[in-house]
Amino acid sequence: MFPATAVVAQPVTGVLLTWNLGYALSDAWIFWSIILYVITGAFWLPVVWMQMRLRDLATAAAASGRELPATYHRLFWSWFAFSFPAFAAVLGIFWLMIARPV
Repeated sequence: MFPATAVVAQPVTGVLLTWNLGYALSDAWIFWSIILYVITGAFWLPVVWMQMRLRDLATAAAASGRELPATYHRLFWSWFAFSFPAFAAVLGIFWLMIARPV
């Protein structure tokens, strides 16, 4: 619930703040922040599905008393790999918001 709310609230409040402070969405640092936000979302959305699938696989393994299947481990490593570009994009957004390069 909280991440979904942030996905909606951040762009809305960001646009309102941008307009209120007199910036344009076409300013380079804002434009690239938006691009990086979209990239973050592109990596985050599959992660949500992966997390639900990992949960289901772990629940089934626990209920049956079996070890986690190979599918779980492959999916976990995909989940792990998706975190790097998403985190890098968030760091880029953070830097752009602090530095506001021209």
